[in-house]
Amino acid sequence: MAPSPPMPCSPHTYSLSNFYSATLCSHLYVLGGSLFDARSFPLDRPLPSSSAFRFDFATFSWTKVAPMISPRGSFACAADCDCGRIFVAGGGSRHAMFGAAGSRMSSVEMYDVERDEWVALEGLPRFRAGCVGFLVGKEFWVMGGYGEARTVSGVFPMDEYYRDGLVMKLMDGCWKWREIGDMWREGERRREAPGIVMLDERCFKVLFKILKLDGYVENSLWHTIFDWYNISSNRWFMESSVPRKSHLDSIGFVALDGELHVMSLLNTACMIDARKSRQHKRGLPLLIQIYDPNKRKWRSLTTRPPFSDTLDFKTAVMCTVRLQ
Repeated sequence: MAPSPPMPCSPHTYSLSNFYSATLCSHLYVLGGSLFDARSFPLDRPLPSSSAFRFDFATFSWTKVAPMISPRGSFACAADCDCGRIFVAGGGSRHAMFGAAGSRMSSVEMYDVERDEWVALEGLPRFRAGCVGFLVGKEFWVMGGYGEARTVSGVFPMDEYYRDGLVMKLMDGCWKWREIGDMWREGERRREAPGIVMLDERCFKVLFKILKLDGYVENSLWHTIFDWYNISSNRWFMESSVPRKSHLDSIGFVALDGELHVMSLLNTACMIDARKSRQHKRGLPLLIQIYDPNKRKWRSLTTRPPFSDTLDFKTAVMCTVRLQ
């Protein structure tokens, strides 16, 4: 596998994170994100980006397309392949370690692939970042995320996470949001990772499957939970958990052929040694845990990626692409 050419980024910027990747047919889009700019001050504070890049698998090349109207990272995003449109909502910019000090926004935009332009739509009712976005038929759903930040003991900032969601019906000339009530009760977990959504029909109910991460301090390990959402009851229900726990720094997930693939470095402890030694010609082996929603069973396999550097799932683009 030959490495793809780098994105045509500015030489003054580096360390792009909190971006979103979307696919439309045989094109991959990388939108927004938080970046560090060598010309900004203070240097340790990331800035939101409005840049948009498109990768063409036919020509194996990157193209810089029209930038978003508002720069943003950590936002909700969904692509409508049938109409050639991409929707983004909310977001902001935050530091990887000091997240609560970041910015939030409520603006919503739509990208028209054919015209290569962004159009502003009705904004969210309030600021919302770190949210999950996906399409259900002709509706754009935005769930979870965080809004205002509060401080503990007047010093340590903490995000206030939402328990509700928003839905926009995708009708030209009538872009209106409707609110749905709290889908998590008080005390239930409310932090979701940018989600993998798979539609399934069971008992005539539509279920939204989104990967969720529940964290705990011990050994810095994160337990990966796989839940489903019921529209009629507006509630989340646990379905399964990933058999093997992984460190947060080394986990990624993607839906392939109706199954959920959860990927992590097989031996995180060796990652430090691999970074110190330059004798490794290939990256660490990957553990891929695969969930079949129909059989409700897991299977796993290991493989070695064809890259010389260790994969960083925080900044890796992971999505499915339909090649024609």
